[in-house]
Amino acid sequence: MNTALADKRFPNKLAEMVKSKTKKELTKAKWKAGSELKAAKEEKSPLVVQFQPGLLEAGLDEAGRGCLAGPVVAAAVILPEDFSHPKLTDSKQLSHQTRLELREVICDQAIAWSVGICSHERIDQVNILQASFEAMHEAVAGLNRTPEFLLVDGNRFKAHSIPHACMVKGDSRFLNIAAASILAKTCRDDIMEDLHEFWPFYNWKRNKGYPTKEHREGIRLHGLSPFHRLSFNHGIQLSMFEKQNT
Repeated sequence: MNTALADKRFPNKLAEMVKSKTKKELTKAKWKAGSELKAAKEEKSPLVVQFQPGLLEAGLDEAGRGCLAGPVVAAAVILPEDFSHPKLTDSKQLSHQTRLELREVICDQAIAWSVGICSHERIDQVNILQASFEAMHEAVAGLNRTPEFLLVDGNRFKAHSIPHACMVKGDSRFLNIAAASILAKTCRDDIMEDLHEFWPFYNWKRNKGYPTKEHREGIRLHGLSPFHRLSFNHGIQLSMFEKQNT
């Protein structure tokens, strides 16, 4: 897991915070996940589990590509072929509470799952598209089972030694991609909420680093934080400078 996000200002690495949170949630989920999965299987999901039945297939998705601050986070999930849950779909269509509930089920019931994180600094170095690919590759590398096939949300992917296919809107078509979208989104939300405690001026607890009006106003009033993506914010800062001098 990329720990470049954590620097000397923060005694605990973000990777460790995420790991700690995940462990706590998995412990809480043990008593609950079994009954939830049983109930879910009784109601058929409109999504199919995977693209290549019979293969050990990992679904991949990312979160945070359009943000002004923080990392891009990707997840890889291998689900049992008989997995089903009526609520599981594209994370963007779900409430925060539903995503948290689904995360517990996914982490408990998946054959394997992993999260990859690419820092804001790395995004500035290689661009957001390449950083997304790196986070996905890191997520695949972190799986405790080696998949035979990768199913990637979107229309582009950096070739891996494992065969892959890209699926546009895959998170609303395949359960393994939808599950990856849930883990990527909730993991990244946790990171931004933790960062909010140290840098509350931008209200990351609410906007998670996306370019909302309040976030842009925070930049105008307080400047950029150490966790803003400079390659994303140069244009914003320049336009503010021009307005102040007209």
